[in-house]
Amino acid sequence: MSNDKVATAGSQRRRLMRLLVLCTHNSARSQMAEGWLKHYAKAQGLEAEVWSAGTEKTFVKPDAITVMREVGLELNGHYSKTLYELPNPWEFDLVLTVCDSAKEACPLYPAKTLRLHASFPDPSGQGLDAWREVRDAIGRMSQALVRSLAEQGAADETALRRAVSNCR
Repeated sequence: MSNDKVATAGSQRRRLMRLLVLCTHNSARSQMAEGWLKHYAKAQGLEAEVWSAGTEKTFVKPDAITVMREVGLELNGHYSKTLYELPNPWEFDLVLTVCDSAKEACPLYPAKTLRLHASFPDPSGQGLDAWREVRDAIGRMSQALVRSLAEQGAADETALRRAVSNCR
């Protein structure tokens, strides 16, 4: 889809918003964030195209699939991919990194792209309770971010940064 697609909501016209969640392997945190962001965007009526990717690719971790399924969100169709496998990888309105190494490795984006960072611990190798904690923290952040985007759009960078930083 092109970045200039326009959605009409009542008398207000809004452009389709493209969001990218970036992590190192696109195997857990970014996959969970993609699932949550799609869920909340649909619930809020936010016209958004949400993608996740990694600086490297591996596979979606089974524990991520398990804990997301517990809250009714399916990751079965998800697969690990790199940024360069996405359509129009330089045409995102917002890029959210969810681990520190992805923040450091994140490529440069045009000035119009807002970059946000929310660091979540890697639950790999820990029990399902650790996975649930990370899932829930990512869910809170995703809900706050989508609410802010739905209310104010990407124009209020301060509100978006606050939404991301206050929910961990």
